[in-house]
Amino acid sequence: MDTNRRNFLKVAGISTLAGLGGTAVVDRLVSGAGLAHATSAGHGAEQAGAAAGHGGAAQGGIRYGMVIDIKKFQEDPGLGAKAVHACHKIHNVPQFPDKRDEIKWIWMTNFENAFPEKPNLYLDEASEKHQLPILCNHCDNPPCVRACPTKATFRSEDGIIGMDYHRCIGCRFCMAACPYGSRSFNWRDPRSFITDINRDYPARTRGVVEKCNFCVERVQIGKLPACVEAVGDSKALVFGNLNDPNSEIRKILKEQHTIQRNPSLGTLPSVFYIV
Repeated sequence: MDTNRRNFLKVAGISTLAGLGGTAVVDRLVSGAGLAHATSAGHGAEQAGAAAGHGGAAQGGIRYGMVIDIKKFQEDPGLGAKAVHACHKIHNVPQFPDKRDEIKWIWMTNFENAFPEKPNLYLDEASEKHQLPILCNHCDNPPCVRACPTKATFRSEDGIIGMDYHRCIGCRFCMAACPYGSRSFNWRDPRSFITDINRDYPARTRGVVEKCNFCVERVQIGKLPACVEAVGDSKALVFGNLNDPNSEIRKILKEQHTIQRNPSLGTLPSVFYIV
């Protein structure tokens, strides 16, 4: 038996424990086995940077992040539809007729669904009536990366959590490890449910996991993520380098009160919400 298969079976053997003890069990065991760590510059410093606030990666490099202004999506509900449509069109996200098969990269949801750790018996009217966008948080301390036995999920030096669809074996350990529900599994062949295929981005196959990739294919050539571009000058979505104190995103974080989705988990999300 080759080493890779032996390592995978070792991880697979603890999948039952995930159901019994939660993702923390898998996270601890996989981390200890040293099977699924993706290395990147500065990543080892995330715990040291946690106490400093936003961003644990080495401050000399790039760590991409996003600010989402909830109020602007409340004022103009059409912005959400624009962001979702742009993302899903560019990335060949299928539109399955059955909601059980739904694939989501960015989607709209209620405030209490996005922030279940912030319950409010008397929610304000705007938050109660309107939805906000959620997506992969591109965490600086990502449990999904450590849980993946094949390194199909990996963290790049710029902080983006990427997916290698060819490496994905459909074990869904990353889905179990992600505390935000930001990953989708292709139960059906998605290619038959894409009306207008974008030949510049690969269509997936049945049996693989996928998620938001911060439009890495666009960012690498100097473009903004599709969702950010779609909302235009509204500034409902702002994307940039969290490690650059002079960047627009850092200026916004300095001026505005923001929250993250369940930061107490220690994942260090790269997505911030203006409330």
